[in-house]
Amino acid sequence: MPKIWFPLLLLLFAGAVPAAAQTPNPKPASPEEQAKLLAVGSDDRVLGKPEAPITIVEYASLTCPHCAHFDQDVLPKLKEKWIDTGKAKLVFRDFPLDQPALLAATVARCEPADRFYGFIDALFKTQGEWGAAKDPRTGLQQMAQLGGMSKKDFTACVDDKARQDKVVQSRFVAANQLTVDSTPTFFINGSKFTGAPTAEDFDKALSSLAPKS
Repeated sequence: MPKIWFPLLLLLFAGAVPAAAQTPNPKPASPEEQAKLLAVGSDDRVLGKPEAPITIVEYASLTCPHCAHFDQDVLPKLKEKWIDTGKAKLVFRDFPLDQPALLAATVARCEPADRFYGFIDALFKTQGEWGAAKDPRTGLQQMAQLGGMSKKDFTACVDDKARQDKVVQSRFVAANQLTVDSTPTFFINGSKFTGAPTAEDFDKALSSLAPKS
């Protein structure tokens, strides 16, 4: 999983968001504060039943190959066994590594809630195309339009500095208060997942938390 080097990222993001969003507060949260930060909020997109007893919070970048691997190869197994059965839910949170990831995350956050995870999945499937393009905006616009977003709405979305600021703030909160330093990073019911991002290791962790029947 790629480590995050913040001085470099600050240079990459320079001018992309308001200056206030580029000033991290390097103070790890207390256990109580961490619990609040990881609680599902109104801005979160939930995959699965909201009342599921196990909550998996994923911090990921849409340009991260390891995140794409999780989405394509691991998540379908977790979805079948844990999410679709109502035992667990997934919350995807943004941790953009670069400018294309910031742009993609901003577009995803403009999608209706019921289309969010489908769009995220499509972004990961085509990561090597739009993510490596000289102008990722063109590919992202085409994908958004296929999903029903007009060109006018796409332009308004990617030019929304407040929305971009929220995406970047998600990264800084995770890095400086939740000590996230690689992608993807997972928290399960408030505790950082330390296993390998495989279906087998997730099974072990989730099984230990599942209510006994």
